[in-house]
Amino acid sequence: MYHYIEVKLLDNRNNSHKTEQYSHKVPEKKKIFLIINVVIRVLQSLFVFAVVMILLGGSLGLGIGMGYFAFLVEDTKPPTKEELQTEISDITEVSKMTYADGTNIAMIKSDLVRTRVDGEHISPLLKKAIISTEDEYFEEHKGVVPKAVIRALVSDATGLGGSSGGSTLTQQLVKQQILTDETTFKRKATEILLAYRIEKYFSKDEIVTTYLNVSPFGRNNKGENVAGVEEAAKGLFGKSANDLTLPQAAFIAGLPQSPIIYTPYSNTGALKSDENLSYGMKRKDFVLFSMYREKAITKEEYETAKNYDLKQDFQPQQESNQNTEGYLYYAVMDQAAKVIMDVNIEKAGVKKETLDDLGLSQYEDQARREIQNRGYTIHSTIDQTVYDTMQNAVANFGYMLDDGYGAGLVETGNVLMDNKTGKIIGFVAGRDYNVSQSNHALNTTRQVGSTIKPISVYGPAIDQGMIGSESRLANYPTSYSGGDELTNATNSGTNTFDTVRHSLEWSYNIPVYHLNEAMKKQMGDDNFSYNNYLSKMNYPPKNDWAYESAPLGTVEATVLTQTNGFQTLANKGQYQKGYMIDKITDNSGKVIYEHKETPVQVYSQATASIMNDMMRSVLDSKITTPFKNMVSGLNPALGNIDWIGKTGTTDSYVDAWLVVSTPTITLGSWTGYDIPTAMSPNSGDQNSVYLANLANAIYSVRPDLFGNGEKFTLSNDVIKSNVSSFTGEKPGTFTYNGGTYTAPGPNVVSFYAKDGAPKGQYKFGYGGSDANYSAYWSRYAAPSNSGTTPSSSNSGQSTTPSSSEKKEDTKKDEDKKENVTPSSSRNNNN
Repeated sequence: MYHYIEVKLLDNRNNSHKTEQYSHKVPEKKKIFLIINVVIRVLQSLFVFAVVMILLGGSLGLGIGMGYFAFLVEDTKPPTKEELQTEISDITEVSKMTYADGTNIAMIKSDLVRTRVDGEHISPLLKKAIISTEDEYFEEHKGVVPKAVIRALVSDATGLGGSSGGSTLTQQLVKQQILTDETTFKRKATEILLAYRIEKYFSKDEIVTTYLNVSPFGRNNKGENVAGVEEAAKGLFGKSANDLTLPQAAFIAGLPQSPIIYTPYSNTGALKSDENLSYGMKRKDFVLFSMYREKAITKEEYETAKNYDLKQDFQPQQESNQNTEGYLYYAVMDQAAKVIMDVNIEKAGVKKETLDDLGLSQYEDQARREIQNRGYTIHSTIDQTVYDTMQNAVANFGYMLDDGYGAGLVETGNVLMDNKTGKIIGFVAGRDYNVSQSNHALNTTRQVGSTIKPISVYGPAIDQGMIGSESRLANYPTSYSGGDELTNATNSGTNTFDTVRHSLEWSYNIPVYHLNEAMKKQMGDDNFSYNNYLSKMNYPPKNDWAYESAPLGTVEATVLTQTNGFQTLANKGQYQKGYMIDKITDNSGKVIYEHKETPVQVYSQATASIMNDMMRSVLDSKITTPFKNMVSGLNPALGNIDWIGKTGTTDSYVDAWLVVSTPTITLGSWTGYDIPTAMSPNSGDQNSVYLANLANAIYSVRPDLFGNGEKFTLSNDVIKSNVSSFTGEKPGTFTYNGGTYTAPGPNVVSFYAKDGAPKGQYKFGYGGSDANYSAYWSRYAAPSNSGTTPSSSNSGQSTTPSSSEKKEDTKKDEDKKENVTPSSSRNNNN
């Protein structure tokens, strides 16, 4: 095969080129080698180019990365050596909680048993074991291994590579003692900054000693959580950390990675099964191999320690500690942890709403550890005299709730709150802590029944000017949009248009349903009540509020939340978030946290005062609750106080509610079984009797709390409209479908928060069909061409019902006398 090669030659004589062509026979093998050589040279050139570009890009990326790092930590104040010493050492100082007057409630127990030891009292084997396993470059790095950090960031960003293992012992110390495990770039940047800071101030031995003193090491043979190697050595092997053998040291060094999985003991102090012990044993073997790999031990030492039967060294079980704390201790502790958690989140510059459940739990764990170990004093709002009195009252009168319908005790939750501040003065979390540890006052959520009606429907509708106190609402047989029948507690409707006040007194469902549907339509928002009112009072954010049944009380809330809602109305429409922690100070008296009021005006003052006036009618009418009779019978002075309130029951009498207020305090009560079960049809009355006795007990020790002599009054901006009692609108004459109508009297005063009563019209109420209006008008008044209505005994007065209504009311009165509440098919009433 011939190849022709053109060669340009330079002619020196005339400085010109000439081209000559030579023929040359190239062997096939040389041709292949030639091609390969060309390809290799091209690849080499591309490689050099890529390296240059990577270096340039890396330099640019490094600059950008350094700039971003500086941005992330720009608001992080570098701590001093003393501050770091306090943070990383986690010096355990006993914290305490107090009543409002400063009297001690209890000393706060740490769930970790820890005994601190100096570095010279920790076995060198243990230090070598932890370094070899957790941080092989510990002696060389300055707190951070850059390539490990980059590897970790790439792993986090791409999801490849699994656990990156990018943290040094120093970084782990920062995470344990100062920060959380939250995976944000800002937290990681702060961690790196603090790690470098620690390495600057402390020696390597000080760092590893501190790490071994503060890290968790699972459980001991009493079932206690232990922290620090000294307690781990004692609790597992019955010896000091300085006297551990190699296999014992290796086992303990393996624990911090997953203390509860690798610990040999259960929460009772019993030795785990061989299968569950194997996890810790395998971890121990990994630690030994790491020590051998890092040349911390010889091969012979490795083999001997690995083959040693370590199970024989574990201590036998000892009697586990019994928890003797009760509702108050854990309630104050839980509330304090939430407070410190919020302080730490704000301090970290993190938005709470961006944290997932894991991030929140890590901040809460950090807060609890801080409270347990920093010598804090938690000043609560709880009045000791009131609290003790409430506990005695539930012990003495709780039996009044029992009905024999379900298994065990009928539980109760009660909250006593100051109206002006939201301060929780006292509470009843349950009947007996030994029976149920659930805090039924602060934590348990249950359907709220009809207690929600003033909060979510009547209050907002009055606030929007849709209704006044004497407006009329349809109460005819009604169905949900899906076809299911909607009923009142005692009937399928009263076959008339009832006033707002009357509907609230009887806790009718049908009228409030119509009003709520009209409000959603008029406001153009199915979730109007929640978005504009309930959310401002921290009711749980659920889509359930948009359901048709929501205004009847199918949504769940705690007694605290519901008490807070009524506090808002009793406090002239201003919400003050309920709180139990007044202040937290450290052992030097420095204020770590102090409650600051953040009032929110949810309803106008006019609206709140109108609702209070109508809720006074609820108790005074004694239709749904005998509470007013009971308190008057127990103590006439208590009965003379200006009480307002609202009842609530749910389907099958699973829940019974009563929330009452005076001008100064609000007292909420829920009763029911822990496992939702039907109670007696008398459960509402039983709750009322119990709450009356509870209120009387509190009054006997702190009558000043109840505002004796103070009254709920209508605010000056309430509009008092003169309306026809027949329509609830302004009296007058109007035409409809060619007929002339005059709303009959007598006239009454209706309270409005906005705009006042509208002009009279044929369709005057909310809800109701054409047939309902026709029946109503024909029953009470007939149209007249002369614009007058005939004189009749059925003049349209709400106090003069038809014979069928009289019969229905008689039936309801009989039911009430017999303490019969609605059947299980009736939804959330009374």
